[in-house]
Amino acid sequence: MTDSAKSGEPDPGPSRLVDLFEYGLDAPICLTWELTYACNLACTHCLSSSGRRDPRELTTREAKTVIDELEAMQVFYVNIGGGEPTLRSDFWELLDYATAHHVGVKFSTNGARITPEAARRLAGNDYVDVQISLDGATADVNDAVRGRGSYATAVRAMENLADAGMRNFKLSVVCTRHNISQLDRFREIADRHHAQLRLTRLRPSGRGADVWDELHPTGAQQRELYDWLLAHGEKVLTGDSFFHLSAYGQSLPGLNLCGAGRVVCLIDPVGDVYACPFAIHDEFLAGNVREPGGFTEVWRASELFRELRTPQHGGACSSCSFYDTCKGGCMAAKFFTGLPLDGPDPECVRGYGEESLARRPHDGTSVPRSPVDHSRRTASRGRTGPVDLVLGRREEPGAPPVSDCVENPLAGLRLL
Repeated sequence: MTDSAKSGEPDPGPSRLVDLFEYGLDAPICLTWELTYACNLACTHCLSSSGRRDPRELTTREAKTVIDELEAMQVFYVNIGGGEPTLRSDFWELLDYATAHHVGVKFSTNGARITPEAARRLAGNDYVDVQISLDGATADVNDAVRGRGSYATAVRAMENLADAGMRNFKLSVVCTRHNISQLDRFREIADRHHAQLRLTRLRPSGRGADVWDELHPTGAQQRELYDWLLAHGEKVLTGDSFFHLSAYGQSLPGLNLCGAGRVVCLIDPVGDVYACPFAIHDEFLAGNVREPGGFTEVWRASELFRELRTPQHGGACSSCSFYDTCKGGCMAAKFFTGLPLDGPDPECVRGYGEESLARRPHDGTSVPRSPVDHSRRTASRGRTGPVDLVLGRREEPGAPPVSDCVENPLAGLRLL
């Protein structure tokens, strides 16, 4: 019995931090902001189906207004991504504006524009962190999903950051069945560059839906990943990606909670706010920062967010003895594989997800797809494939930055 119950006072409610987070906060702990859909790669598993810039993306002034709101809400830092965020001509201006207004920036990049000069600039700002994306500890594994030359580009970016004296930047890895066996090698690469390893889960979102069946880790590999995280998790970041693995028995480090609309959300390049960075779909659209009240109003008053912040009862998973640790798994993974949101995760380690997947209709009608797709299509295959990444200098020294109105993210660059 609590002290308040003994004294006859009203019970103050949940006391565990994770329980408090389930009811939502006045401001997100972790806000993801995709600055642009423009990208010089075409990764097969891209969760936002990036490639071409959307001409409706937020202007510099609008982006600064969002930053002003984040400062007023006392958001500690924002995860910036894309697309490739450095392709925005105002990227450095927005980064400097955010840090000058007490909003730290952690941005994800393929490294193509992390030159020695850029690395020195980043190393000199204590409010900036960098995540270099690499999905294979060897070029053959990485380049098969990210494009030829992308491994060398990422390694060169890490070398530039290390040479500039930047410590503890992140080596960010999406776990697939082709790189689970390379976890120790990823850690060695991170250690060699004075970086920290960050592992994230592959979701069937965006183009990832097309390759999820062939890329997501097998059951045996999930157990291998779980055991590896138990052994090394205190030194490895996961962004709480793998809380569904807690059903093996012991909870992994982290909140072990789906924070969608409670402690996390996504702002996309055109200002739409989604409950989850991995669920770009109208079902999870809460509003737009261009609407009256801006982002603050969306976060605090959205009907969708209010619904997500009510106690969840677990549905079909509530009878499972592991529900309190895995919480039914990832909302986005369930949604984009056509499973009910109150049912098991498709990668449920107890096997219930496989049973649910087997019961889906086989005509594909039960599997939703995101309506947002900025992929650069190829005429020969009719689908997106990796793009060779070998970037040269601009044709003319001192050439102006890519125009805000140009949709092609490679405008002004010469492919070698």
